[in-house]
This record gives sequence, C-alpha cells and structure tokens, in this order.
Amino acid sequence: MSAPTLTGKRWIEHWDPEDTRFWEAEGKKVATRNLWFSILAEHIGFSIWTLWSVLVLFMGPEYGLSAADKFLLVSTPSLVGAILRVPYTLAVAKFGGRNWTIISAGMLLIPTILAGIVMEPGTPLWVFMLVAAIGGVGGGNFASSMTNINSFFPERLKGAALGLNAGGGNLGVAAIQVVGLIVISTAGSGAPQIIFYIYLPLVIVAITCAALFMDNLANVKQEGNAMREVLKDKHSYVMSLLYIGTFGSFIGYSFAFGLVLQNQFDRTPLQAAQVTFIGALVGSLIRPVGGWLADKIGGATVTLWTFLGMAAGTVLCIVASNAGSLGLFTAGFIALFVLSGIGNGSTYKMIPAIFHQQALRGIAAGEVRETALARARRLSGALIGIAGAVGALGGLFINLAFRASFLGTGGGVPAFVSFLVFYGLCFVTTWTVYLRGARARARRAGEEPALATAGI
Repeated sequence: MSAPTLTGKRWIEHWDPEDTRFWEAEGKKVATRNLWFSILAEHIGFSIWTLWSVLVLFMGPEYGLSAADKFLLVSTPSLVGAILRVPYTLAVAKFGGRNWTIISAGMLLIPTILAGIVMEPGTPLWVFMLVAAIGGVGGGNFASSMTNINSFFPERLKGAALGLNAGGGNLGVAAIQVVGLIVISTAGSGAPQIIFYIYLPLVIVAITCAALFMDNLANVKQEGNAMREVLKDKHSYVMSLLYIGTFGSFIGYSFAFGLVLQNQFDRTPLQAAQVTFIGALVGSLIRPVGGWLADKIGGATVTLWTFLGMAAGTVLCIVASNAGSLGLFTAGFIALFVLSGIGNGSTYKMIPAIFHQQALRGIAAGEVRETALARARRLSGALIGIAGAVGALGGLFINLAFRASFLGTGGGVPAFVSFLVFYGLCFVTTWTVYLRGARARARRAGEEPALATAGI
C-alpha cells in the first residue's frame, strides 16, 4: 500500500478509511495522531470558553455584581460559542483541518489576554460581558474539531473516536475549574490573574503542536453546500433537539453549578470550587463510554435510557432543593453530568450512522459506492456542526432559566422543573423517531426491522 498522496505541505490527497487494507497499513496511524493533537487544541478551547464560570467565583461583593448579573455573564460566551460553531464547521473544508486548528487555537490568545486586563473590581458589567463574548471563540473549536476527526475514521470506529475527541475536549471544563480551585485555595480569591499566566503558554503549545503534527484532508469539501443540503433532512432538526438535551445540559450545568451552590446553599467561592469541577470531570471522562456503548448496542438505545436517567436526576435535584439537602443535591447534579456525558457520546455516534444507513440504501438501489459514502461523510460533518451549534444553545437556555428562577423565587426549583419537561420531550422523540418509528418504516419497506436501528 503506497503512502497517502500529498499536495503541498501537510495535505493528504487520498483518504479512504473504509478501505480495511489502507486503514491498517497507514490510515490508523495518521488518524490517531491527528486525533490526539485535535483533542489538545479542543481541550484548551473548552477551558477558555468556560473561563468565566471560574472567574465569577473570584468576584466578591467588591465587584458589585448580583447573582442575576453573574448568570447573565456566564451565558454570554455560551451564546457566542454556539453561533460560531456553524462557520467553524465550514472552515475545516475551506482552510483544512490542520490549518484551521492553528488559526482557531491562535484566536484563544485574545480573550485570555483581555480577561487578564479587565479582571478588576470596578470594571463595568458590560465590559466583562464583552470580553466574555470574545471568549466564545473557544466554543467554536469543538465543531471544527469534531467535523475534522469525523472525516479521518471509518464508520465502525466513529463512535469511539468522536467520543474520545469530545471527551478530551470537555475535560477542558474540569481542568480550568481545578486550576481555579488551586488558585483560590492557595493564593485566595484576589489573584485570578494566575489563571491567565497558566493558560497563555498552553495556548501556544496547542498552536505549535497543531502546526507540527496535524494534517489536512484534501477530499473534505462542502460540495454542493452540504449545510444547505442537510437542512432539508428531518434528522437535522431531531438530532439538534436531542443534542440540546445532552451537550446543552453538560455545558449549561458546567457554567451554572458553582453559582447555584453559592446562591442556593450559601457556599463560599472555595467551597463551591471544591465541588464544581467533579461534575465536569466525570461528565467528560464518561463521554467516550457513551460513544463506545453506541458502537456496541446502538446510539438511539443509549440515548433513550440516558434521557430517562436525566429525568430521574432532575427529580432528585428538585427533592433535594425543597429539603435543603446539599449532599442529595450534589449527588443529583453530578448524576446529571454523568448521564449528559454518556448522551453526548451516543448522540454524536447517531449522526454519522444515520447518513451511513442512507448511503447503504442508496448503494443497494444502484448508486455508486464512493459517491454515496462521500455524501454521507459530507452531510454528517455538516450536521455535526449544526447540531453542535444548536446544542450549545442549551447552555444559554439553562443559565437563563436559572437566572429567571433565582430572580423570581430565590431558588432553582422552577428551572429544574422546566428541564424535567424537556428531558421527557427528548425521551419521547428518541423513541418515536429512532426506535419504534424506524422499525415500523422498515416493516412497511419489507426490510428487517432490527437492521433499521442496528447502527443508530
């Protein structure tokens, strides 16, 4: 097997991971190398995106910000990051995965430096919000990274690969919260600038590693405007809804957990920081397991049970809030992180599996194999970006729900009730579209019902 053809520095012209001989001879090594350095850059991006969930813990009374102000502040990068995920997805095809990783990692320097400058008592809220908005660039990194890695791996390994990529990136949330905990416990709440001194060199490391060790795939193109094409498919809307429930929950709770502990249970910044990182940590570590389980038993099945579990965890948080039980509340909240992490992995496995099944049906009907599979990869990459963008808006909705809940009642119970209703909607949708519905359609078409959902 000859080496992949290069067209310019770090460009690979030929790439066919579904070819078993090519994959075992060369493809696996190249794809794995790109995966690890993609994880590094995405990890730092998540840390910068969720930076303000840590910085609000340093904002004591001298900053003059209310609890509602802080929920609004942490909502800002969530919104911007969600919006940026669409152009970031397109950027992979336009610039190349390696090249865009270098550019997007370099942009992380801007919000990190600006946050170090403005993080002082007396700074107006609008200035904090402006800098937090610029920090939203870190949220865009996820979409481009996932779209890029999706093209490197064969269908049978996408669940695990995307789970590792996303889980490693999600760990950036826990990492920066651990850094914040260490800074608060050693230097006190008056020294947030130490965080910036730690992360600026890490951003430079991510840029350098992407330049030295990653590759561009020449055949990754948005032929025929894949985003416009994929929006004609109903699965784009269904999967975006489900991803609001999984990833939206993870990122929203990551931003909000510390503030909820401080305002509902009167925890100090140090006490809150000692707990907040646990949820993001376990939710990130479990995400590859969600992808792995989806590879084994089907993403729709895993996702269905995930939403049922998240509904149970939400009920536990409501009960604990009404009882004033910090221990029970913490257990329920961390369970939500774990389950959302599993669901993150399973829903992202479903996206390429849906289009792969469509490609197989096209091939069976006479479509050229290479054309059908290329279209599946193109559309799944586009939907990964769209679902990632819409899903990230869940983080905004969660923090705005908490803000309204605390303004109206002084607690988070009304917000949790709204989350419970939404998880119920996601459960019913998953069952109707991807389990019962898919099997019924298969019977009408004369197909084996079990095969209709085997990959999904």
